[in-house]
Amino acid sequence: MEKMMTTRTKNDTSRKFLVAIAAALLLVWGLGASKETTKIGIVDLDLAVSSTTEGKAAREELERKKREAEQSLQPLIERYQVLGKEFDAKQFVLSDEARFQKQLDLQELRNEIENKQKTLQSSLEVARERLVSPLRNKLANIVESVGRDDGYAFIMMRGTPGLMYTREALDITDLVIAKFNEKG
Repeated sequence: MEKMMTTRTKNDTSRKFLVAIAAALLLVWGLGASKETTKIGIVDLDLAVSSTTEGKAAREELERKKREAEQSLQPLIERYQVLGKEFDAKQFVLSDEARFQKQLDLQELRNEIENKQKTLQSSLEVARERLVSPLRNKLANIVESVGRDDGYAFIMMRGTPGLMYTREALDITDLVIAKFNEKG
């Protein structure tokens, strides 16, 4: 099963690479047919999201929610630590049944902590998606308008499969951030 998943992952990667190569070949072929210069742009959407005014506000909101989540978990962790110290100090004087009960109590509390951590992590991921998705969509619209208004033949996202190197001069992330902040 694992081998099949590895093979599928390799095939998906190979397909993405082939699509990127095909796109590059079409671009080169299209460039040869055109007499005018072709503008190409690269944008780093992750950097753009974190650099816009709204993105910074979203990051601060997520940090606040993370701190609140950690604070809500702290009493359980402290209780677990206290019970653990008590158990360590008394384990040799407790009866077998009492020792077993204390171990069960510790395990139950550990499970409660782990479950709450998972729930909080899941909540944070949902909150992040709610805050970041609209920003990414707005940025995609800004990138499209920059491409159309400034005459770009195409704009690729940094990190696209097959994109291994770009000159800094092609990076239009700062332009996209500025336009996004203007439209606010």
